[in-house]
Amino acid sequence: MSNIKSFLNNFNLSVDEIGAKERAASLASRSIKTESKLWALKTAVSMIDLTTLEGKDSEGKVRAMCQKGIHPKPGDDTIPHVAAICVYPNMIKFAKQALGNSGVHIASVATAFPSGQYPLKLKLEDVKKCVADGADEIDMVISRGEFLSGDYDFVYNEIKQIKETCVNSALQYSEKHKVDREVHLKVILETGELETYDNVRKASFIGMMAGGDFIKTSTGKVQPAATLPVTLVMLEAIRDYYNETGIRIGMKPAGGIKTAKDAIAYLVLVKETLGEDWLTPELFRLGASSVLNDILMQIDKQRTGYYQGADYYSLD
Repeated sequence: MSNIKSFLNNFNLSVDEIGAKERAASLASRSIKTESKLWALKTAVSMIDLTTLEGKDSEGKVRAMCQKGIHPKPGDDTIPHVAAICVYPNMIKFAKQALGNSGVHIASVATAFPSGQYPLKLKLEDVKKCVADGADEIDMVISRGEFLSGDYDFVYNEIKQIKETCVNSALQYSEKHKVDREVHLKVILETGELETYDNVRKASFIGMMAGGDFIKTSTGKVQPAATLPVTLVMLEAIRDYYNETGIRIGMKPAGGIKTAKDAIAYLVLVKETLGEDWLTPELFRLGASSVLNDILMQIDKQRTGYYQGADYYSLD
């Protein structure tokens, strides 16, 4: 028996799918008082990985998105900057120039995103280049085919080597540029392809055990992407892993998060499952491309009592 299977045996890997759906729906239906809602909306902004992952991405689009991430609503300093800008590897250099010392991180998808169908050697080279170009965070995809075939050692070892490459590449960058540097790894499970909630829970543990700093639902390229029940399953895996090891792992739902109501529902799930310690950008992110403007509209509604028109806000 492999070490991975032995470790997995420490946990109940069976998920009550109906129960997960009912609990997620119940938590999402909770109402929030006005003062708490304004706090939740601003907190959600601070947790967004503002994302563009399209074939038509350009330097201009990335630079504009970076400015939006730094100043979500120009002239209003009460609204925090987003957590990160998430781009393809070729766009890292433009994001780095645009973000400067703003405090907004650069996240790059890598490892043959979104399919993951490249040899490991090429995946590792991809990660090395992303870090050398300035990425602070790597969003990798697991090999779903290997996982579904039951080769958990393959999946574990691949994640582990990618994590080691993040660490070693960050050290090389630090030595070259005389700066302290850490690079965090987000492990994308692509839950829409994992077929069962049991598989989602199992893949979550493998991602954490192999060294992922975050586990992430989706690439956004497969439907269904992030859902509340799947996110709850992953949050419960994070809770159980923490109780077993004392290690805090972050969570990132991504794909399909469109409205402020969606964002707040995810925050409620986190608070009720993991507690307030996880309500920080260091441990929770929202992967999204269009939710920011709706959150800004809701913030203005909380303050003034009425909505601004959509054209009042810059495009994401």
